[in-house]
Amino acid sequence: MKNTALTHIHEGLGAKMLPFAGYNMPILYEGVNAEHETVRNAVGVFDVSHMGEFILSGPNALALIQKVTSNDASTLTIGRAQYSCLPNNDGGIVDDLIIYKMKEEQYLLVVNASNIDKDWDWISAHNDLGVEMKNLSDDYSLLAIQGPKAVEAMQSLSSIDLSAIAYYHFEVADFAGFPNVIISATGYTGSGGFEIYCKNDQVETIWNKVFEAGAAYGIKPIGLAARDTLRLEMGFCLYGNDINDTTSPLEAGLGWITKFNKEFTNSDNLKKQKEQGVTKKLVAFEMQERAVPRHDYEIVDSSGAIIGIVTSGTMSPSMNKGIGLGYVTTTNSAVDSDIYIRIRKNDVPAKVVKLPFYKK
Repeated sequence: MKNTALTHIHEGLGAKMLPFAGYNMPILYEGVNAEHETVRNAVGVFDVSHMGEFILSGPNALALIQKVTSNDASTLTIGRAQYSCLPNNDGGIVDDLIIYKMKEEQYLLVVNASNIDKDWDWISAHNDLGVEMKNLSDDYSLLAIQGPKAVEAMQSLSSIDLSAIAYYHFEVADFAGFPNVIISATGYTGSGGFEIYCKNDQVETIWNKVFEAGAAYGIKPIGLAARDTLRLEMGFCLYGNDINDTTSPLEAGLGWITKFNKEFTNSDNLKKQKEQGVTKKLVAFEMQERAVPRHDYEIVDSSGAIIGIVTSGTMSPSMNKGIGLGYVTTTNSAVDSDIYIRIRKNDVPAKVVKLPFYKK
């Protein structure tokens, strides 16, 4: 089990620690609902240093990225980030990731913790272009400072105007006394804020300064359990639940990051799938009675026939109702369709809705 550079801090704060993607991670501090509300209404800090970071450099770095990812990275300019995925050869997804254009001919790829080795091997296997690849995952820490008060609370820690960093843009600047920190207006919560990439030997000082600066704004540490409820209220996919090696980006509603103006892994087959239409789709649904849908619960129609499966579900802290994502047959995927979630042999009514669940 790996630790992050902040594991001792979380333990000292009394966090409930559990194994996650091979790391000893803080799951809870004071409770999911309270932590969730902190991020929705104020500012909270996640240690997500388990995420992976690769640097791709050289004249062919973009060509390699274009070859292995579904989105069109040629549109990136320095200081911009892009959500994308790594398609496999069988119609599924190796991983989803964020690509940052750091410099001309240099890109940062941020991948899921559970897939670091798998992604590294996959990209390396396609690197016949002489691209220099560095795996910095064990050297870098990542803090997600999220919530509507994040900009105001953190402004005293940097000389740049944090409010000027647009969504999915970033700056490499001074932060909490350190130069060359990546300050990225990204996150997994839908409540605004930043992700801060720094070296492991800097992160404890940065963590302490972040909490000093945010004290007047009600800042609190947040665990991964609330990260999950926050992302689910926005309908953001979680790898291993809503997308995996067998789900295509088109089935998952990720057609918007699947660009056919270039060739990439399995693009011909995915293009055919787009033209012919998918047979199942990832949908969002709300429970119509008080009940909590869970991963792997069956989804059925009014006659009790199985039409799909729940991939993510929770009791929404913001809305106080059961919400979920799941794959259903395309005929049952339209917004306002009535579906049923099979919970302990009871078929509980639910309705297909448009994302996001949580509207500010």
